[in-house]
Amino acid sequence: MAESSQSTQRLDKTLVNRGLVHSRTRAHQLINAGKVTVDGVVATKVSAKIRAGQRLALTQQDPWVSRAAYKLMGALDAFREIDPSGMRCLDAGASTGGFTQVLLSRGANHVVAADVGHGQLADQLRQDPRVSNVEGANLRYVAPGDLGERFGLIVADLSFISLRLVVDSLAQQAAPGADLVLMIKPQFEIGRQRLGRSGVVTSPELRREALEGAVVAAGQAGLNVRGVARSPLPGQDGNAEFFLWARSPSAGEDAYSDDRLETVDLDRIGLEAVEFGDPAG
Repeated sequence: MAESSQSTQRLDKTLVNRGLVHSRTRAHQLINAGKVTVDGVVATKVSAKIRAGQRLALTQQDPWVSRAAYKLMGALDAFREIDPSGMRCLDAGASTGGFTQVLLSRGANHVVAADVGHGQLADQLRQDPRVSNVEGANLRYVAPGDLGERFGLIVADLSFISLRLVVDSLAQQAAPGADLVLMIKPQFEIGRQRLGRSGVVTSPELRREALEGAVVAAGQAGLNVRGVARSPLPGQDGNAEFFLWARSPSAGEDAYSDDRLETVDLDRIGLEAVEFGDPAG
C-alpha cells in the first residue's frame, strides 16, 4: 500500500523500500558514514521519520558491499606477507561479501563464500563466476572435502559463536602452508555471564583475554600463530575487534602442540603492541 502524504517511516526502512540499498544493515552503515541526505541535508539518525514526498539520496556510492571490507583491508595491510593473488580462498561467514570482494580485488583466483544464513551475498558477487556461494553452512561442522579441495587462504568473520569453537574446523580446510586471517570478537568470546546489557566489551583486560584465548585455540588446532592486530574499525555496536594471523604448517614443519602452548612467545606475535583500551579522545 502506498504511503499517504501524512504517514512517516524510519529512514533506514525507507531507503530499503525505495530500492536505494539492499538491506537495513547497509542503510545504517551509510547513514552513520554521513552518506545519506534528506532533502539535501545530511542525515544523522537511522530512526529519523521520513514523509512520502521527501527526497532521499546517497551522496557517494561506496564501492564495497559492506564496511567489513575496510576491516579486512586493514588486516591485510597489517599482515603484509599475505598475498591473495592466484589463491583459492575461503570466506567463512561471508554475509554480504565484503571480505570476498576484497580478496577478489587483490587477485584471488576463486573464493568460496560460505555462511550459515541464506540470501545475504550481494548480487554482484553472487553473479561473479569467481565466487561460489555456499549457504546454510555451519562452519563448525564442515568436514574436509565438503567445500572442495583445501584452501590457500582462509578469512573469517563469524558472529554469535566463539572462534575457539570453529578454529579447528577451519584449520582442517587449510592446505599446507596456508594463511588464516580470523576476526576475534570479544563479545562472543568472554561468555554471556560477563557481557553487560549493552553487549559491548569495554574492559581492556577482557578484550586481551579474548584474544589470548583465540591464540591458544589456534595452537591447539595445529596452527602456527604469526601475528595479531586490532581491526581498524569497530563492530557495528561499537565493540573493539581484532585479527589473528595463523599459518597451517607446511610439510615437515612442526605445529604447536599442547605441551608447547605455555611457551608461545606472545611478544613475538605482536600482542604487546595491540591497543586493548579505547583510543583517547
